[in-house]
Amino acid sequence: MKEIRCIAFDADDTLWHNEELFCQTEERFKQLLAKYHSREWISQQLYETEEKNLLHFGYGIKGFTLSMIETAIQLTEGRIQGEEIQQIIDFARDMLHQPVRLLQHVEETVVRLSQSHNLMVITKGDLFDQEAKIARSGLAEYFCRVEIVTKKDEAVYQKILHKHEIAPRHFLMVGNSLKSDILPVLAIGARAVYIPYHTTWEHEAVEGHDARKLIEMKHIGRLPELF
Repeated sequence: MKEIRCIAFDADDTLWHNEELFCQTEERFKQLLAKYHSREWISQQLYETEEKNLLHFGYGIKGFTLSMIETAIQLTEGRIQGEEIQQIIDFARDMLHQPVRLLQHVEETVVRLSQSHNLMVITKGDLFDQEAKIARSGLAEYFCRVEIVTKKDEAVYQKILHKHEIAPRHFLMVGNSLKSDILPVLAIGARAVYIPYHTTWEHEAVEGHDARKLIEMKHIGRLPELF
């Protein structure tokens, strides 16, 4: 770890709570459509629609909202009412206006590490929403770089490191998703710290990874101990 010069953090569910908000909204969506189908079937169809739409709408609240509307139209065979569509749009507005709730130990950890390392945010999602959350988090001043991307894979991380002239051996990524934050970073020869969040979106689940290559922590407050 003595070679690490830049520490990058995922944002959602690494620095602040996010997945809980999507889960709560999905519950509201299932309640809205409960008169048409079972909650389990609604949830399954919504996930399948989200997966299909990622290529078109990307990650984030806006894409999630469009998937809810499409699912509602499909599951009701077009019988969904205008006021019910409006309720789904209101769900999205509620999500966008929720306060940013930092995870425990985040603020003190970021402040401490900023005194010895260059810090970066690398996150997926809607540009407007992610920029707004970073600004509202109170942490923006501690990050010298922010990268908001449409996906996280080996090519994206290599492009970011090349852009900022960072050698892989000098780079550490911290995140809650094995699929997006950890495995691609390890694959390009950099280091990564996995901090699981208590709720994980099914899309981010992976199987068959080599756990021996992981540095795993229970919470972000343990991160400074590495250095």
